[in-house]
Amino acid sequence: MQPWRMPSRDEYYMGIAVAVREKANCLGSRVGAVIVRDNRVISTGYNGVPEGMQNCLDGGCHRCSNTAIYKSGEAYDLCICVHAEQNALITAARFGIAVFGATLYTTMKPCFNCAKEILQAGIVQVCYLHEWRPGDDRKRAEHEKIIAAIKLIRKIDYPDPRPEWIRAISLPQTGDGAEVPM
Repeated sequence: MQPWRMPSRDEYYMGIAVAVREKANCLGSRVGAVIVRDNRVISTGYNGVPEGMQNCLDGGCHRCSNTAIYKSGEAYDLCICVHAEQNALITAARFGIAVFGATLYTTMKPCFNCAKEILQAGIVQVCYLHEWRPGDDRKRAEHEKIIAAIKLIRKIDYPDPRPEWIRAISLPQTGDGAEVPM
């Protein structure tokens, strides 16, 4: 039997992001996010439709309900789902909680739009569990440019109890669904 050990801060906050992800109602990847400032959780978010709308899992989002028509990584202008990082930022704003100088833990590396919003909000560090990469070289270059502007971004080593919930865009995978290191 292994002796108990206290989780590191990264493990603790990523564990919370993984737990928050349980509420995600998106047909695509299920993502959870936690914003931390001064070693305290100040906001959480998961991906899904805006409040008061029919859940994505129940057909609320046309894009997510028609994956045969829309390729992964395309037609986001038709998607009504709010990303986990956006939801965490919006929730903090709704309740007047400042996020400037905070750290964001998320179960997936932020997409292009979320990365812009994270930068604009003054988040100084992003810790993520799974990769996210745009589908083509041009988009990838622009994504990396915006990601590089975040003061500190790093991948966290954390055991994901539900790795099948991540459908990483354009990320090669092994036969068992695990990410191929790049």
